[in-house]
Amino acid sequence: MTENANTADVSGYSFEKAVAELESIVARLERGDVALDESIAIYERGEALKKHCETLLNAAEKRIEKIRLDRAGKPQDVEPLDGE
Repeated sequence: MTENANTADVSGYSFEKAVAELESIVARLERGDVALDESIAIYERGEALKKHCETLLNAAEKRIEKIRLDRAGKPQDVEPLDGE
């Protein structure tokens, strides 16, 4: 599959920018007033944006640390967030 303008590289997008564009695509598709060919093209763009958002969320999750509290409820130290 060749990459076109609709699936152009989104790797430089911030999470917020990617989500905003993805929401716009979903709204257009839900309205149902887009021609079939354009629907397919923007759906492909949406897939690229979704994958990028998932990548950013996974990276953020790995960076998050869980704060451990001592018996008095005060922060003791931090450890990586469990998840993987």
